[in-house]
Amino acid sequence: MAFTDEITLTAKAGKGGDGVVRWLHLRGKEHGGPSGGNGGRGADVIIRGVRDLNVLRRYRGASKFNAENGEAGAKNEMEGKNGQPTYIDVPVGSRVTIVNSDKTFDILEEGEEHVVFKGGRGGLGNAHFKGSTNQYPERSTPGEAGESGKIFVEVRLIADVGLVGLPNAGKSSLLNAFTKTQARVAAYPFTTLEPALGVLYGYVVADIPGLIEGASSGKGLGHAFLRHIQRTRVLVHCVSAEHEDVVREYAAIRKELLNHDHALADKPEIIFLTKVDEISLDDRKEKIVALQAQNNHVVPVSILDDKLLKEAQDFLIKFLES
Repeated sequence: MAFTDEITLTAKAGKGGDGVVRWLHLRGKEHGGPSGGNGGRGADVIIRGVRDLNVLRRYRGASKFNAENGEAGAKNEMEGKNGQPTYIDVPVGSRVTIVNSDKTFDILEEGEEHVVFKGGRGGLGNAHFKGSTNQYPERSTPGEAGESGKIFVEVRLIADVGLVGLPNAGKSSLLNAFTKTQARVAAYPFTTLEPALGVLYGYVVADIPGLIEGASSGKGLGHAFLRHIQRTRVLVHCVSAEHEDVVREYAAIRKELLNHDHALADKPEIIFLTKVDEISLDDRKEKIVALQAQNNHVVPVSILDDKLLKEAQDFLIKFLES
């Protein structure tokens, strides 16, 4: 089943319970005084962060949430029970927007909670209105309605390393080789249609699906994928050695990152010159020198060469620890 990285949900907080009109029952008195209790508070709708990237899947067919109403008051000035809050779990790294408002917040930690819609206050029972001039009030008030609306959730992956590059740059193959994951690999663009994660010596590595020129303006799958790069610590820019002009390939993606968010272009970055087994040693040296003019950290790598793979892996770990 496909990874769900954005969804719109509808939610409604609970209504407050009604206040009631009740009377004390005393021997010899028809009305022994007001005793109607207040209603309970309606339940809140709360967003909660969890470490489960696939949690949004469960909401595809059940995207409406109704929090519990407060209970009505009772006799003897007993307040109604408050409603139990409704929790909507979202992956850590999500940005949550309350639609048609300016309220947006990020969920960055497991267990982090934010109230998105508040439950209504309970109504007042007639005991509340008793006073020196009104010993037997017949008055009570209904509970207030809870807040409601739509919530837009978009996942922005939190990872130590983001593998970026044009389609077919070898990112999925590297992720598989580095972390023993099973990302789908094939020799055609856009094999990766959703982010894949792996763990390398405790560091989370994300294979960000292949970008194309024009991605920052929404072309292809651009916007959906660029946001997943925003919270990575380090970018590993994969450039296939098969390209004649590797500098142009590197510059094309750098341009998309810069156009989408200047902060992306400023992230620490390594260039992996991938698939070097496909070219001669002289071509390899030439392309490495050309890329080093753009970035000092250039590493040749091939998943078919265990020595180069190990050197690239060690370089990445050292870079992360520096």
